Amino acid sequence: MTVPAQGLPPRVRIHEVGPRDGLQNEPTTIPTEVKAEFIRRLAEAGLGTVEATSFVHPRWVPQLADAEALFPQVRDLDVRLPVLVPNDRGLDRALALGAREVAVFASATETFAKANLNRTVDESLAMFEPVVSRAKAEGLTVRGYLSMCFGDPWQGPVPVEQVVGVCRRLADMGCDELSLGDTIGVATPGHVKALLTALNAADIATEYLAVHFHDTYGQALANTYAALEHGVTTIDASAGGLGGCPYAKSATGNLATEDLVWMLHGLGIETGVDLGRLTATSVWLAERLGRPSPSRTVRALSHKE
Repeated sequence: MTVPAQGLPPRVRIHEVGPRDGLQNEPTTIPTEVKAEFIRRLAEAGLGTVEATSFVHPRWVPQLADAEALFPQVRDLDVRLPVLVPNDRGLDRALALGAREVAVFASATETFAKANLNRTVDESLAMFEPVVSRAKAEGLTVRGYLSMCFGDPWQGPVPVEQVVGVCRRLADMGCDELSLGDTIGVATPGHVKALLTALNAADIATEYLAVHFHDTYGQALANTYAALEHGVTTIDASAGGLGGCPYAKSATGNLATEDLVWMLHGLGIETGVDLGRLTATSVWLAERLGRPSPSRTVRALSHKE
């Protein structure tokens, strides 16, 4: 039953991260053909942005070592297919295969920057600057991911002003969009609104922002609703709730795309997504992973069938 709420955006763009952020944390490597079919099915379900893979060194993320083999199988799909590039070498690989959208992955905290990138925050930003500059010169769209925007497993709560400072540097670097990551899932709605308000005060407009919530404490949808109330219209989610973070062991899965779509459609917010086809896709993938989907909506709808 659709019951709209006042003050919310009429349409939301879902940035689907399952094939990259979801599968990178799997204990076993998924065959390239299964990944390609997963991406095709997501596109057919109406997801207009599907993050395909990561051009990171296979030693760090072995589950995505097949990026060169995978991307040519899906690059002609009529959807946006961003890819993660950690450095100049990753950008070279992405450009060689015709990628038109890339993302860099920064941290708001020193401990996570060290664990994830083996660099300080300043050193990692210095590494990304020429990558972003060259990508923009090549006509690519660049997204900046920022991890640990709300809490860090080693440092605890992360001050809002610290997050704003790194966001400002990514924006000044030339990123077209910033995705605010609740990497360990500790955010609550008031904290979300406080960060978004502070970013606006630092001249970073709401339309420039996306949110990326994990559901460790069951807060992902509540936090998403807070972001919607603030005017955010780009939401990251992962089909079936796949994913976590290989460098943050307390992180559970991403916000499930199906759970997000159920809420948005109930609010009368357009997404372009066919929930039935999306659910079927997550059930199909769960069978290949050998376990049920953690998404409550997937479980409810597949049980009905």
